[in-house]
Amino acid sequence: MPLDSVIVARIVALIQDGRGQRETARIVGKSLCAVQNVYQRYEETGLITRRPGSGRKRVTTRRDDRFLVSTSLRNRTASAVLLRNQLQEVRDVNVSEWTVRRRLRAAGLSCRRMATGPPLQRRHRIARLAFAQNHLAWNDEDWSNVLFSDESRFCLNGSDGRRRVWRRPGERYAPVCIDERLPFGGGSVMVWAGISSEARTNLVFIQNGSLTAHRYITEVLEDHVMPFMITMGEHGILMHDNARPHAARIVRGYLDEVGIRRFDWPALSLDMNPIEHVWDELGRRVRRHTPAPRIAQELRELLLQEWNNIDQNVILNLIQSMPRRLQTVINARGGNTRY
Repeated sequence: MPLDSVIVARIVALIQDGRGQRETARIVGKSLCAVQNVYQRYEETGLITRRPGSGRKRVTTRRDDRFLVSTSLRNRTASAVLLRNQLQEVRDVNVSEWTVRRRLRAAGLSCRRMATGPPLQRRHRIARLAFAQNHLAWNDEDWSNVLFSDESRFCLNGSDGRRRVWRRPGERYAPVCIDERLPFGGGSVMVWAGISSEARTNLVFIQNGSLTAHRYITEVLEDHVMPFMITMGEHGILMHDNARPHAARIVRGYLDEVGIRRFDWPALSLDMNPIEHVWDELGRRVRRHTPAPRIAQELRELLLQEWNNIDQNVILNLIQSMPRRLQTVINARGGNTRY
């Protein structure tokens, strides 16, 4: 990499003041070879700047580069081909899409997969921000009184999109290089569960139809939540989201009748619920299993086995991350977060 003109000027000044080249190299923190080359160039040209390069000249100017950067920042999903066309149309500069990519990479921009998140409207952001601010001061003891609950669906032939394959050119559609997928995942199993710092509920399978408000009361709240909340004592709080079976009037009435406190949980806030990461861990364990389950009954048995094998310390660490989650929501002003 060429030396800065300030360093070059200092090297020349030190040598002209009578310093040796080896001593000068030690003072400026450069190699002796670099100092010798710099001073030799100065003696030949009388300049501290580099000689004009003999290679191919840059097609784009700094103004063209700024145009590419600003255009890509205004339209984050624009392809390199589209940016190249806009540069040619506006600036009358013709370059390849590879040149566009190099200019953007030099400016610190890189092309990556978009992060995913729910479509948050203004009211969602306000509610999420208010919840995070109201509970930011809670400590580990406060969060240990919360039962985080949710449902999740696991497919027989699901894929997390992370599978990769080593292949030769032309082997994209070779049988060994295809990730075979069945429509709708080849069948699925829906489960419900709850977690807390000290323990977890049983894994409940939602079978024979979808989960309704009445089934949520009879199959989940009465059989699993009520006994668990009794063990948590009078400070226990139930966390469930705003899904229709949870927010139904008969469900709210039942919780009020039996005296179960619950969070006023903001909508579209999966990132604040640590049980979502438990579902991810459970899904990874199932996908790693060999042989893979072929029917729904095998999948249910494997889910139950792996659910019981998850270390409680993993769940504890997730719940203790709540202050960091809330602070991240506040930093994002109620927007989507990395969680």
